[in-house]
Amino acid sequence: MDSPAPVALITGAAHRLGAHTARHLHGRGWNIVIHYRSRQDQAEALKSELNALREHSAVILQADLSEPDSIAPLAEQAIAAWGRLSGLVNNASVFYPNPTEKARNQDWDAVMDTNLRAPFFLGQACLPALRESGGAIVNLIDIYSQRPLADHPLYCASKAGLASLTLSWAKDLAPEVRVNGVSPGAILWPEGDAEIDPQYQQSILAKTPLAKTGQPDDIAGAIAFLLCDAPFITGQILSVDGGRSLNM
Repeated sequence: MDSPAPVALITGAAHRLGAHTARHLHGRGWNIVIHYRSRQDQAEALKSELNALREHSAVILQADLSEPDSIAPLAEQAIAAWGRLSGLVNNASVFYPNPTEKARNQDWDAVMDTNLRAPFFLGQACLPALRESGGAIVNLIDIYSQRPLADHPLYCASKAGLASLTLSWAKDLAPEVRVNGVSPGAILWPEGDAEIDPQYQQSILAKTPLAKTGQPDDIAGAIAFLLCDAPFITGQILSVDGGRSLNM
């Protein structure tokens, strides 16, 4: 009799890297819990796409991760979807400039709540199910957690905190649960208010040894490797950045 499909909860999975990760893991036989905050149409479309490939293999759940009361229900509903959980991918993130002189209390809350507090308490809520399955957590960090980006002190601090949390969890949650991180470099440029000037984009690429942006599947593949193919790896943060961190 075939083993039941492993299940992954991916936060911020309706678009960009989260959606690519969902498709990649689904292609490897995983069932996917697609978390979204406001992009319901994209989440519905992705769910339909995955379920067309394999019936009842994807569900969507809405939650605002900046709201503390939303975390436990999200974990409970994700586990209830198939009665198990094998992987948690903390992908959802807030990114925008907030120079020290202009940062407000609400900026601190917006960034820290989504980027650091939510991963911690979501991991805590998912822990019993992950322990039962011998599962794994992958946190999406950033190369700027080590070499800060100008005018982004809150974002960089939140990602540095998530990097530290990754290492702490790897020690504390072993041996039942493995915990690793992926730090993307230039993959998909920020959108909206956080959009980066084209000249600055070129300056980043000029300092990247591989001299190009990566592809979303580079990140999705790294996450899948850490979840599926790395039973003896924990407490590691993998930079997927074309070598950019060598020249920061």
